Parts: sequence; C-alpha cells; structure tokens
Amino acid sequence: MDNKIFDNCIQACSNCALVCEKCASACLREENVQAMARCIELDRDCADVCALAARLMSRQSQLSKELCALCAKICRACGEECAKHQMDHCQECAKACMKCAEECERMAA
Repeated sequence: MDNKIFDNCIQACSNCALVCEKCASACLREENVQAMARCIELDRDCADVCALAARLMSRQSQLSKELCALCAKICRACGEECAKHQMDHCQECAKACMKCAEECERMAA
C-alpha cells in the first residue's frame, strides 16, 4: 500500500473525527436541539469510526481496508445530513466528512 494514501487517509480521518466532535457539541447548543438529533447522532458515530480507522491505519492493521469502507459509508451519511443545515459548523463538518469519505474509498479500493 502506498504510504501517501495511508498518510492522507489518516490525516483526513483524524481531522474528520475532530470536526464531527466540534459539530456535535455546537449542535447541542442550538436553540432547537431536537431538529439536530440526527446530525448529532451521525456526528458522534462518524467521529468514533474515523478515530478508530486512523488508529488502525497507523498500526497498519490488516483490517484497515474493511474499516475504511465502513468509515466512508458513515462519513457520506454524516456529510449529507450536515449539508442540510445552514450553520457554519454543519457546513464545515459536511466538507470534512466528504473529504474523508473520498480518502477512505481510495484506501478501501
């Protein structure tokens, strides 16, 4: 496996995990928290899976490819949900998720 692909994916996953945590926290402070429930749920799932994917890739686990395929799926779902909301934190999260999904798809290929 190309180290550049590993490095790019680790970076994208690490960044996505942090941005998703930030988004979930900001969503919890929104006036209508109930309207943000799905976004918060996906942010938290995405952050956890991205962090795990980054750790597995860092140790060059044989399960990296499989986890990256799942990570891409979750990132796309989170990115699509966040893109529906106009808040800056959601828009930033949508971009980070889509970038991570692309990198994970490259890793999983």
